[in-house]
Amino acid sequence: MPVRILNHYVHMQVFLLAALEFFALVGGVYAGVYLRFAGDMDNVFGSVGTMWHRALFFAVVIMLSMTAMGLYHARLRPQRTGIAVRLIVSFVFGGGALVLIFYLLPSLYVGRGALALALVLGFVMISIVRAAFFSMADDEIFKRRILVFGAGEKAASILGLRRRSDRRGFVIHGFVKSNEDTPHVEADRILDIPGSMSDYAIENDLDEIVVAIDDRRRGVHIPALLDAKLNGIRVTDALSFFERETGKVRLDLLYPSWLIYSDGFDRGRLQRVLGRVFDIVFSLILLLFALPFMLAVIVAIKMEDGWRAPVLYRQTRVGFKGRPFDVLKFRSMTTDAERDGVAQWAQKNDTRVTKVGAVIRKYRLDELPQVLNVLRNEMAFVGPRPERPSFVEELSEKIPYYSERHCVKPGITGWAQLCYEYGASMEDSMEKLQYDLFYVKNRTLLFDLMVMLQTAEVVLWKSGAR
Repeated sequence: MPVRILNHYVHMQVFLLAALEFFALVGGVYAGVYLRFAGDMDNVFGSVGTMWHRALFFAVVIMLSMTAMGLYHARLRPQRTGIAVRLIVSFVFGGGALVLIFYLLPSLYVGRGALALALVLGFVMISIVRAAFFSMADDEIFKRRILVFGAGEKAASILGLRRRSDRRGFVIHGFVKSNEDTPHVEADRILDIPGSMSDYAIENDLDEIVVAIDDRRRGVHIPALLDAKLNGIRVTDALSFFERETGKVRLDLLYPSWLIYSDGFDRGRLQRVLGRVFDIVFSLILLLFALPFMLAVIVAIKMEDGWRAPVLYRQTRVGFKGRPFDVLKFRSMTTDAERDGVAQWAQKNDTRVTKVGAVIRKYRLDELPQVLNVLRNEMAFVGPRPERPSFVEELSEKIPYYSERHCVKPGITGWAQLCYEYGASMEDSMEKLQYDLFYVKNRTLLFDLMVMLQTAEVVLWKSGAR
């Protein structure tokens, strides 16, 4: 069963893995300090009891670094070599961050030798925990056993989930046909339950009933579902089920009343103020660290296109509440990329992209000037990507609920960018909208922080750039 943390679902496997690795890292600190000082921790730190906050801090920093490398992402696909590389990078960056923090906060320091041992032992223990965990991660003990009420198109779409990450949280026990359904599920998967659906679920130790009937007005058996609910069986409609398992809101299943009555979309005054402070603080931090790279990009563009060539590219985009603004980017295309004035989708291997532009796009350096848009309150750090007015007009006419993404400020990075590759077509825009709606519905400061951390993975591993 997924764990919900501040409006964000975390698969039980990921939650358990993070908990095990947290204790492994804490243990690594104690072991490193013990080995470094030959067990004489009382004389070095006053007492063993004063070690806990150092160990806790070490574990948190390393796990944040691992999160930034995508190691707690439910959709992580790399094989053992890829995971090993990400682990190494995580410990290198985490170790560097710890050295800097220890310099600023000496009370957390454990000593150079002890820190080195803790990093080595922590890496070894994390590697062992991960190897053992993933050898049994697909075992059904970690999965919810669900009964699908329905056997039509909507129910069959659950079987259509192809990504392994989307299916890791549940196993389908069977389907129960509604009288109003036209079967789209194989006959051998449809159950014949003579008695109460609630009694059947209890007898077979099922965790959840997913209501996926095609005609909600006539096919729902309220008494049967209410009985199951009162007997402790979780009852979930298909749209909420897909939202939880896939991290997106399915447009083909979406209906207005679900948006109105479902949880989410909460954004009080305090959250808005904290969100603005969050954007300003992180924008200034990014600007400070990115300044050398920005200067290098400026020089590279000038060297390629001449010292009179423009460095920044201003383009009108649609922002909060549909208001237009000029987004700032480092110019990555030729100056005559759109000579006829007609907006064009960016394509793979686009011939309009300059040599410098290809590099800065790959590493997302062309997006850095948007920090100024954030400071001017035209954008947020995290949110849906802003689109051009002509595209928005076209997409709003053809894609339902497209305009709802403008109820929040657009962002430099976002949930859709993490979960889906660069969008360059109507179909891509529809797919990304489903992730944008999930973000709009479930956004919190913690969710924003998680997106920012995992954006580092996208930049370092160059996924999704075009």
